[in-house]
Amino acid sequence: MILQLTCPDRPGLVSELAGWIARNGGNIFHADHHTDSGAGLFLSRIEWGLENFNLDRNAILLSANKLAVQLKGVVNLRFSDQIPKVAILVSKQSHCLLDLLWRCRTGEMPMEVSLVISNHMNLEALCRDFGVSFEFIPVLPDRKQESENTILNFLNKYEIKLVILAKYMQILSKTFLESFPTVINIHHSFLPAFKGANPYQRAWERGVKMIGATAHYVTEDLDDGPIIAQTIEYVGHRDEVDDLIRKGRDTERMALAKAVRLHLRGQVIVYRGRTAVFE
Repeated sequence: MILQLTCPDRPGLVSELAGWIARNGGNIFHADHHTDSGAGLFLSRIEWGLENFNLDRNAILLSANKLAVQLKGVVNLRFSDQIPKVAILVSKQSHCLLDLLWRCRTGEMPMEVSLVISNHMNLEALCRDFGVSFEFIPVLPDRKQESENTILNFLNKYEIKLVILAKYMQILSKTFLESFPTVINIHHSFLPAFKGANPYQRAWERGVKMIGATAHYVTEDLDDGPIIAQTIEYVGHRDEVDDLIRKGRDTERMALAKAVRLHLRGQVIVYRGRTAVFE
């Protein structure tokens, strides 16, 4: 069982949270806390076992929400044995999709990839090899809203809890994100540097000695959502643009996989447009 709490900071909060779990027979496995003194906020992630816990699942939700009201905060609960259904959106590039599917097959990722959606047909055979449903939904400039509505219908049909943009190369609209806000994207640069298109070309032209990738939650502001994970790779003066792209793909896979894992484990709390990551 995992609890995330964000509330105004004050003395005694750790004791109150631990006491609530102890009174109900819970045994705490992990407890991580953070105080943002500038914002006056307290953030907490606590994980405990449900064996001998004297509240059933519905009662836990009610009791935790009551506790959040008392603390004037917001609480989020995750049951560790519940495997969320995930949809992955892709275009033509396969490296991030293949990495995630492989990690799921080996049991590394606690999620079910129920659906892959693409605006191209290139990766249908790959999805078929992994036994994952594939839907081709083209995105035309003058019919983008129609395409997004179709995607939302599939997300609802498959009861999707998380969308992963694994090199989807399309900008989701504000309307889409209002309907489905839980989206993780991988961007091929070390944000906030080189936002937008062609970051490797621009990085090469600038002569950087380090490139990176950034996995972040998607907001309506392009490449500006709360950052979850970043990875880097060093480059040299002999590296050409193709070398940066090749090295960059490794950083993209690692950053996206780490971000998805952290999200699934309830180790990320979003606040004030940024994240607290409890590793």
